[in-house]
Amino acid sequence: MKKGIFIGLAILIFSLTSEFTFAAIVDTVVTQSKSMKKEIKAVVVKPQLYEGSAKRFPVLYLLHGAGGKYSDWLLNTKDKEAVKKLVDNFKIIVVCPDGGVTSWYFDSPIDPTYQYETYVSKELIDFIDGRYRTINDKTGRAITGLSMGGHGGLYLGFRHQDVYGACGSMSGGVDIRPFPENWNIAKRLGPYNQFPERWEANTVINLTHLLSPNKLAIIFDVGRNDFFYDVNVALHDKLIARNIPHDFTVRPGVHNFEYWENAIAYQMMYFSKFFEKNQK
Repeated sequence: MKKGIFIGLAILIFSLTSEFTFAAIVDTVVTQSKSMKKEIKAVVVKPQLYEGSAKRFPVLYLLHGAGGKYSDWLLNTKDKEAVKKLVDNFKIIVVCPDGGVTSWYFDSPIDPTYQYETYVSKELIDFIDGRYRTINDKTGRAITGLSMGGHGGLYLGFRHQDVYGACGSMSGGVDIRPFPENWNIAKRLGPYNQFPERWEANTVINLTHLLSPNKLAIIFDVGRNDFFYDVNVALHDKLIARNIPHDFTVRPGVHNFEYWENAIAYQMMYFSKFFEKNQK
């Protein structure tokens, strides 16, 4: 290949790469939880066009799973830029809070250091809306997550329909009752055999009575070989029986980040359409 042609191709490739480079901005912030009397970190991913713009942006709260932390969605995907690309494509701010190792995103009745329903749905939102140019209304706010965070996404969405206009779950533990010995849930609610009423009241599948048709946009999915497959199908069937519209998908996959990296792209599209429809 002649030198001139090579240089020309190199310039062309560089130009194309630069044009499609994703430049979402990542902030790591320290928030205050008065309810738990501690500092909690979160990652905030802003679209590239956030800087220098006066517009306000919708926000997706994206929750991690059991044993995880606030940075999981940026560090554990195969494509390390996956979330940033989605943020730039859909022009949505994504907030990834630290939800504790095994909080399950509810307020523990026995452990004052695990009040994550209050933190995520009140304290964190107040912080984000006070610091960033957000659409400070449920029409511009959604929540979802993976595994434990999937439980959190639907649990908080169902219980706080004045806060979130849309909610979702990826491989979510949407019924905690079949797992009384797992993931420290008993440390948050007390043992199932001693406090069954707490488990019944704090599992997603028992909260469908809070829903009315078309009042909350709902999306959830699960891999066909995921250990949470059966409880997700049961939730889907219950929502159908109650005539609650929702988007439910079963696709090949297991309980891992390969599946979630694929799933979040579909959910971001869903939430983007919800935001667009409600901001017209």
